[in-house]
Amino acid sequence: MVTAKAWVLKKHFEGFPKTSDFDLKKIELPNLKDGELLLESVFLSVDPYMRPYSQRDMKEGDIMIGTQVARIIESKNPAFTVGAFVVARSGWRTHAISDGKDLQRLPSSWPESLPKSLALGTVGMPGLTAYFGLLEVCKVKPGETVLVNAAAGAVGSVVGQLAKIGGCKVVGSAGSDDKVAYLKKIGFDEAFNYKTVTSLDEALRKASPDGYDCFFDNVGGEFASIAINQMKKYGRIAVCGAISQYNDSMPQKGPYVQVPMIFKELQMEGFIVTRWNNRWEEGLKALLKWVVEGKVKYHEQVTEGFENMPTAFIGMLKGENLGKAIVKV
Repeated sequence: MVTAKAWVLKKHFEGFPKTSDFDLKKIELPNLKDGELLLESVFLSVDPYMRPYSQRDMKEGDIMIGTQVARIIESKNPAFTVGAFVVARSGWRTHAISDGKDLQRLPSSWPESLPKSLALGTVGMPGLTAYFGLLEVCKVKPGETVLVNAAAGAVGSVVGQLAKIGGCKVVGSAGSDDKVAYLKKIGFDEAFNYKTVTSLDEALRKASPDGYDCFFDNVGGEFASIAINQMKKYGRIAVCGAISQYNDSMPQKGPYVQVPMIFKELQMEGFIVTRWNNRWEEGLKALLKWVVEGKVKYHEQVTEGFENMPTAFIGMLKGENLGKAIVKV
């Protein structure tokens, strides 16, 4: 008999999440039936989407949603061997029973030297979000100028590097001088700290006087309202996230996008990465290849200890992470 530890949503978030909104429970797991396997978490992900999705999809008392890299420690399923690593959507828990249908194996070409936690970041869902958002929604072409906000985060940092691989000029915005230095280090042409510039409008204009062909928006709110005015004619905006609004108790009001969209004939499209589920293998293969070749660099903000899941989650929402926020069990 295995006892799993799990973090549950004790109380729906009001404004910014607090540690008191979570509860740590123990769950006795039954013995495996034929076709089942037992997973033990190794790395767990904390991501911005968990904030709005918890409000939309969860009831109080549910185990927090999320993805993990897990090791198979017992198997009654011939398709999965003990000791293998998989990506599982098991939520915030140390152990889970699976029938194998919801599991994603790490690519067979995964080098031993590469951290398996990257399957939750650069070579996982955030990396794929960057890949499909940039190639399929923004449809970037060589020689174009790409703007990315939250550029030092798990998605934004990959967007910028993929745009550089695609022959674009890349401008990134982040929330600290250390993050700006990191963006320069990984190849961004221009980067600035949006918290310290005197005028966001001026900072964007200075970084690219001719404007922007593609804007990959992870933030929404005021940043997006200002940036849209600096798009080039026929520019494309990929709306990936709106982290500036997730913790608002009262909805933000305008300015509104219609006038610049009409005069500049812009395309603006929201997307969720699961749209391309049938192409994940293609995306993961490309991302893994670029990481192995050193063309895509990564940084992980690792928090030690399953008991620190809420702290890591709250820190990530406050922008304390550089690159992908991970919890190591």
